[in-house]
Amino acid sequence: MNTKKITRINKGSGSHWVGDGFPVTTMFSYQTQTEEISPFLLLDYAGPTEFESSEKARGVEKHPHRGFETVTIVYQGELEHSDNSGNAGKIGPGDVQWMTAGRGIIHEEMHGREFTRKGGTLEMVQLWVNLPAKDKMSQPKYQEILNSNIPVVNLTGDAGVMRLIAGEYKGTKGIANTFTDVNLWDMRLNGGHKTELNLPDGHNTSILVLSGKVIVNNTETLEGKELAQFSLEGEQILVDIQDDSVLLLMSGQPIDEPVVGRGPFVMNTAEEIQAAMKDYGAGLF
Repeated sequence: MNTKKITRINKGSGSHWVGDGFPVTTMFSYQTQTEEISPFLLLDYAGPTEFESSEKARGVEKHPHRGFETVTIVYQGELEHSDNSGNAGKIGPGDVQWMTAGRGIIHEEMHGREFTRKGGTLEMVQLWVNLPAKDKMSQPKYQEILNSNIPVVNLTGDAGVMRLIAGEYKGTKGIANTFTDVNLWDMRLNGGHKTELNLPDGHNTSILVLSGKVIVNNTETLEGKELAQFSLEGEQILVDIQDDSVLLLMSGQPIDEPVVGRGPFVMNTAEEIQAAMKDYGAGLF
């Protein structure tokens, strides 16, 4: 089995605030890479950050999206969301919110009320997943994926566990419904062990290390807040687990279409971006 080659290492450095509730480090973005990360657009890693108790919830107030999906994974803390069609919900540690913006939605993402009242550690990841042109104007929807419902696979050799948020691994299927072929695996790995991850040939693949230390493909050492990108070619990644580690793996079949974005809108042409801005201004989301 051919090994996927490491093509790039991104070391998380610097951060910026999204609203007043999410200090994030951008690990990759379509603004600087497109073909190498497709079908993904953006990966933001928030935290871990300590927040003091507060009477006012922090977060990102009402804002629009069109043309893609956001996937929010909570590791520590609590997130409450609501939108302009009346949907609302709360996710906590281990939970996932998979939002399809489609033709347009206006929503807000805030720290949960209990988390706001007590304070604590916030750690989350948000991944933007592109939609093919034929699906960009689809009906907006949510998939609220609770930790208790996510399938778990035990990795061979007591290497740890893999939570299958999306995709498939050795016959076990993830819980999320996706528009294109995507794998999203949340892994909790045991130090002192090794594992071989089998992936589809032709997938763009990235691994984010949230914590711990691993050696990938016997060549590159990755620690917390570092990300490796891999070649399309190949079907295997070797992971030598130095310390107990938390990893997030993303892989997907590239979408071979133009990517044109502006702020919260990602479409295929500049004209479609102008139309999105016009529709949002006219209250059509």
